[in-house]
Amino acid sequence: MPRGRSDGVQFQRKSLVTGLFVMLFLLGLLFVYYGSFFGSGMHQSTSTQVERSSRKLGGNTGDNDDEDNGSNLQEDILIREKRNTEDGEESDPKLENEIPNEETDQITLKTFPECDSKYSELIPCLDRNLIYQLKLKLELGLMEHYERHCPPTERRFNCLIPPLEGYKVPIKWPASRDEVWKVNIPHTHLAEEKSDQNWMIVNGDKINFPGGGTHFHNGADKYIAAVADMLKIPGGNLSNGGKIRTVLDVGCGVASFGAYLLPLDIIAMSLAPNDVHQNQIQFALERGIPATLGVLGTERLPYPSRSFELAHCSRCRIDWLQRDGILLLELDRLLRPGGYFVYSSPEAYMQDEENLQIWNAMSNLVKRMCWKVASKRNQTVIWVKPLTNDCYLKRAPGTKPPLCNSEEDPDASWHVLMKACITPYSDQIHNAKGSGLAPWPKRLTAPPPRLVELGISEEDFVKDTKAWRQRVNSYWKNMKSEIEHDNLRNIMDMNANLGAFGAALKDKPVWVMNVVPESGPNTLKAIYDRGLMGTLHNWCEAFSTYPRTYDLLHAWHIFSDINERNCSIEDLLLEMDRILRPTGFIIIRDKPAIVNYIMKYLAPLRWDSWSSNVEPESDHLSSGDELVLMARKR
Repeated sequence: MPRGRSDGVQFQRKSLVTGLFVMLFLLGLLFVYYGSFFGSGMHQSTSTQVERSSRKLGGNTGDNDDEDNGSNLQEDILIREKRNTEDGEESDPKLENEIPNEETDQITLKTFPECDSKYSELIPCLDRNLIYQLKLKLELGLMEHYERHCPPTERRFNCLIPPLEGYKVPIKWPASRDEVWKVNIPHTHLAEEKSDQNWMIVNGDKINFPGGGTHFHNGADKYIAAVADMLKIPGGNLSNGGKIRTVLDVGCGVASFGAYLLPLDIIAMSLAPNDVHQNQIQFALERGIPATLGVLGTERLPYPSRSFELAHCSRCRIDWLQRDGILLLELDRLLRPGGYFVYSSPEAYMQDEENLQIWNAMSNLVKRMCWKVASKRNQTVIWVKPLTNDCYLKRAPGTKPPLCNSEEDPDASWHVLMKACITPYSDQIHNAKGSGLAPWPKRLTAPPPRLVELGISEEDFVKDTKAWRQRVNSYWKNMKSEIEHDNLRNIMDMNANLGAFGAALKDKPVWVMNVVPESGPNTLKAIYDRGLMGTLHNWCEAFSTYPRTYDLLHAWHIFSDINERNCSIEDLLLEMDRILRPTGFIIIRDKPAIVNYIMKYLAPLRWDSWSSNVEPESDHLSSGDELVLMARKR
């Protein structure tokens, strides 16, 4: 009997183990089946209702080789799920981007997942964690780690970037120039670090901006007036009767210099990298001041030659002497004939041996570049660029820096490496002894001289300006129930062409980032010649800005363009959502098939607070049927 009981127990145990194995096997089959279902893409089946999980996503794939970085970086990134076809093979990206037919029109999108809150300030192409994960070998001394490095397709985020907890709709312009909600950018280290320079002050639930800077503690307005006085400009207005309109502020801090130029009808592109002062550009954009992330590193800045009347550096901590003066030569490329470089830095006034050595070397460099001192006072020196090529041609043979090769395009600037050479003027500019631009605001509507380089007639330019004025009026008429007079400030035109959309908004309290796709004609030179701001960009990649920085995004045929280039429409929609503020607007003007397809994403993207879909009137720019979709983000 004792032995019999032992055998029975052993038999029961064997049966239990066998049963457990069977259950685990069945669970494994269920996991494989449902895992493959949820891991498949949006275009897996034409008859399937697709629903994205609403859970917080933050998984990882691949090997974890980054333990030497002090943290498990692979666990800190959301990787795009690989999209598979029904037979398990990787899908064709061309098929993923096809516009659905009548069968696929039945697909219903219910929701996009929300990213983990730790990604609330993610900038995909300026993400240092990505650099560590991809083990990119970059020259830190050349600032390559602050340049754009975009994630490959399979590593892109596939979720909605959430706002910070407690996020508030930004304070309206012009009050926003001087104060923002602390909860929207809860980073106060700059207030502590720059407390003696009046950059910013924490004041309860707000952050105030007194207008100070590293070399203008008493206010940017007084500093700007002093610069105008140094140049002996009549009336003390730095704009000089509209002759100075576009400015590049390098190492701009929180952009108070650019903020106090705006009342003078001067617009500055405030530029700074995502460095140890990483939130400075975020503060600038929250304030409603034109700004962008960028760095003088190894590549040209994404602007055409002769874009700015004035460049400014106030203690920007840039080594202008490195690599044979290559960074100063990049400023030279960007300055117009007779343009100014305003430089406030210790070497301009300190008399110790180190600063004197830097000053002498820099003075020697700019002399060889044919720059002359326009004025020097206390901490500030202002150099002026020559109007013609005469000085360059008089230099001794072998003088460095040399002139750039005449076959090189000085306006090419998307992922183009800098060269330590001087960009000479064309024969036309040389003979004209200047840019030939009308003063602001006349230059906004006057045909720019560089139209001829684009093969565009003055007649077509005028027609384009008129057509966009009518289009913008129509947009605002359709949106009048939603737009208050002061709830728009930062606007982006994602396919700006000649900048006429932005020009039509001149009398509204807004500024426009005019984006020209790098794959098309480089019309950005005409935009700058009109006195407007902009940049080149590839919309198959993320834009160099923080989340929640624009109030309105205008996309004219940009989706058709990226679809033809086999880039993802879904990726671009997610990117637009990333940079669009809550309660912000989108205007998409494109082919009917494209617009109808995008309309299915309004609810998943939470762009369904308000929407309107209209068929616009045909005009000079129409090239077939179009629809205009206007929508508002929740």
